[in-house]
Amino acid sequence: MSSLIHINIYSNNLSGELPTEFGNLVGMIEMRLFSNQLSGPLPSALSNLTNLVLIELSDNQLSGPLPDLCLSKKLKIFIAYNNRLDGPVPRGLRDCSSLTILGIDTNQIEGDIAEAFGVYPHLTDIDLSSNKFVGRLSPNWGSCQNLTRMFFANNMIEGDIPSEFGELKNLVMLKLSFNRLTSEIPPEIGKLNNLYWMDLGNNQLTGQIPKQIGQLRNLEILDFSSNRLSGKIPEEIGSCLKLQSLQMNNNSLSGRLPRSLGHLAYMQRMFDLSMNNLSGPIPSELGKLQMLMFVNISRNQLSGAIPVSISSMQSLSILDVSYNFLEGPIPKGIHNASTEWFLDNKGLCGDLVDMPPCNLPHGDHRRKHQKLILAVSVSMFGITILIATGVIAILICRKKVYQKTDFASKKDVFSVWSFDGRMAFEDIINATDNFNEKHCIGEGSYGIVYKAELQDGHVVAVKKLHTGNKEAHDEERFQHEIEMLTKIRQRSIIKLYGYCSHPQYRFIVCQLIERGNLASILSNEEQAILFHWQKRITLIRDVAQAIAYLHHDVHPPIIHRDITSRNILLDADHRAFVSDFGIARMLKPDSSNWSTLAGTYGYIAPEFSYTSAVTEKCDVYSFGVVALEVLMGKHPGNMQEFLSSLNDQFLPEEILDKQLPRPKNDEERDVKRCMSVAFDCLLPSPKERPSMLKVYRDLFK
Repeated sequence: MSSLIHINIYSNNLSGELPTEFGNLVGMIEMRLFSNQLSGPLPSALSNLTNLVLIELSDNQLSGPLPDLCLSKKLKIFIAYNNRLDGPVPRGLRDCSSLTILGIDTNQIEGDIAEAFGVYPHLTDIDLSSNKFVGRLSPNWGSCQNLTRMFFANNMIEGDIPSEFGELKNLVMLKLSFNRLTSEIPPEIGKLNNLYWMDLGNNQLTGQIPKQIGQLRNLEILDFSSNRLSGKIPEEIGSCLKLQSLQMNNNSLSGRLPRSLGHLAYMQRMFDLSMNNLSGPIPSELGKLQMLMFVNISRNQLSGAIPVSISSMQSLSILDVSYNFLEGPIPKGIHNASTEWFLDNKGLCGDLVDMPPCNLPHGDHRRKHQKLILAVSVSMFGITILIATGVIAILICRKKVYQKTDFASKKDVFSVWSFDGRMAFEDIINATDNFNEKHCIGEGSYGIVYKAELQDGHVVAVKKLHTGNKEAHDEERFQHEIEMLTKIRQRSIIKLYGYCSHPQYRFIVCQLIERGNLASILSNEEQAILFHWQKRITLIRDVAQAIAYLHHDVHPPIIHRDITSRNILLDADHRAFVSDFGIARMLKPDSSNWSTLAGTYGYIAPEFSYTSAVTEKCDVYSFGVVALEVLMGKHPGNMQEFLSSLNDQFLPEEILDKQLPRPKNDEERDVKRCMSVAFDCLLPSPKERPSMLKVYRDLFK
């Protein structure tokens, strides 16, 4: 059919490779093959289609390099997202000045982003997200004057954001998150008058937030989270009157919360400034944000009282002010207030469960305070004498032991380091009383976990690996992998501080999360009831983001291999932390095979019954099990029997945790979305399961 100019066979179940003979269709103008099950490489003969204006290949399983499809400079639309395409961007595509839409996200395409792309005067949309692009952003992007959407997230792009981006007057969406961008946010960003979505989160941006941010009068969504930004939040932020979601959490911002935040009357989805160094009072003007649903200003240095005006925020579903220096009464009338929102403050009181009441007279407070100081002082004096006596005795004994014992040299004993540079082997041994069982807080299949309070006051978890564990028999490789893991910094992944490797001792030192693991919380009726739907939805999203980070943002990627409810820890706010990298391995680019079966029964992907190949899709399956467990309140049991017991018309309410009230409105929509994603992760064929990056994105659709 050499005269064929249009072919539309999208959204079917077509499989196999694209025939080489398609290269004979030289009259082809539009080709739509998306949403099938096509696989294999794209024929190089497609370069013969010199009349091609549009080609859509997305949502298939196509692999191999991109063919050169723009030799005649006629191609306008090229969409091939969500495949397995790799290799560099062909020269013809780099010089394809006719392009209007380019979407090649969620592949494995690589190369220096500055060299791979040129200037596209007609380009309106470009999505390069979730690939393997490196290098620095070129100032030439500022010449693409018609750009409206620019998505470069989830790559390995470094360097600064060129000031030339400010020339993109038509830009409405800018997503550069999950890269390695450094330097400051250029003030020229304030020229983007049409911008309504800006996501620069999860980079390494430094410096202050430019005051020019207030010029973005159409901005609705702003995400600067998980960077290294410092200084004050500019008052000018209050001029972004259309702002609906604001995330600046996990930075080093300081100073007071601007009163101008009260001008953001349309704020409704997210207000997250947690994990910063903000100080001073909470401005009463926040009470004007009547549409706001989620507020998190925890883990700062805020002081004073919680304004009474907060209680008038009728749409508020979460108000997290924990881990600050707040004091005084919690305003009455806060909708569905939870004690956990107010934990670890200086002196908050109220009518909530486990909160001190506010009805004591001032004189009683003072007398009780004086008695407490006296009691503590006497006790501390006695304890100090006992400790001093004990320390002297220990030092004498240790001196004798060292004189008699030819102990191994320090270079053979350990490689332990930490945030303060002072952690040492002896500190861990002393803090655990040589791994005395009284310090034990848990035990898994790979080792026993101890709580250790170091001399400088830091409290850490120490996992002493079982003596018979040969997982890390290659000492050099073991040390290399652990050193790489210590560099991982992601909010929902347990921080690993260091390790010890010695014939006598082998342990790892990591962040301590006090509340416990997910499995124990779901099995405890009292705690499970407090673990309401919104918190469960947030936990599922946090775990998905953490695994997506390991799979897509670490180089080389890491497969956890044991994602279970016992390896997910929860803090006081029910926020998730993925733990236990004792069986994690660096995934080499040229191999994914391991000889030993790893994992926990009930979470292991079904392909283990016929192969020992371990891929990211094994973690995807385990995540699906955990997500269902969170929604059901218990493990589903035999997964094959469970899935076969469900008919096509089953109602989600039939399997949801009966300990909680039925979810309503937005909660119901989010719960159904989580359930749908979980079932996608549990598909028997690994190829049919989504990537963790797609899982994370689907949880927010």
